[in-house]
Amino acid sequence: MIDDIQVTRKIFERYSREFLESTDVDVVIAGAGPAGLTAARILAKAGKKVIIIERKLAPGGGMWGGGMNYPVIVIQPESKHLLDEVGIRVEDAGDGYFTADSVECVAKLLAAAMDAGTKVWNAVTVEDVMVRRERICGVVINWTGVSLAKMHVDPLSIGAKFVIDGTGHDASVCTVARKKAGRLDTPNGDVMGERSMWAEVGEQTVVENTREVYPGLFVIGMAANAVMGAPRMGPIFGGMLLSGEKAAQLVISKLK
Repeated sequence: MIDDIQVTRKIFERYSREFLESTDVDVVIAGAGPAGLTAARILAKAGKKVIIIERKLAPGGGMWGGGMNYPVIVIQPESKHLLDEVGIRVEDAGDGYFTADSVECVAKLLAAAMDAGTKVWNAVTVEDVMVRRERICGVVINWTGVSLAKMHVDPLSIGAKFVIDGTGHDASVCTVARKKAGRLDTPNGDVMGERSMWAEVGEQTVVENTREVYPGLFVIGMAANAVMGAPRMGPIFGGMLLSGEKAAQLVISKLK
């Protein structure tokens, strides 16, 4: 026999318990794109307590749509191991290019991150950062629906030793950190904005630009290029994966 009230209670009981367990963590990642999911998987496998906060209902960032909604992405040989590790089928397309199904990529990157111990809160937006002694020490969150409706509802806070901005083109966490915390570690101290598409340069710089841009705040993926003023790169995702891997390694070394 199914009791509607019991269904409500079971959902709220589990959500409340898991939410309370996530209020103080090692790493908060804003954005569940390929870079964020890769970073989360590696961090969680290393025993770190990780949560991803994703503003959309469906995690995956820009990877779902492949190239212009053809569900295929391109990667380079250097990043292939990051798809192999989670069981994604990769085809050798010749000339140094590999292709993969974009939907399979998201599904398996997400599943692997969660299997490693990552918790994902979807439909939640990071709207601000917590700063103590000139260091980012957490994020301020609210329901995405509240933000979209522009309702005046006070947010809640999540503490973290490190915050990773994986919010893509918007680089929204770095943008608010610049306003609230001060200068970022960029050439002009600000979020410089992404340049036009140039895959060759963008794929290289997205890894180079993966770094700590303010004490306690790392930036990855397309957000890294947006913050540092580098090109976008379209439906080639090798740099995104490598960016997530690099960020995880950097954070692990600092947590030690």
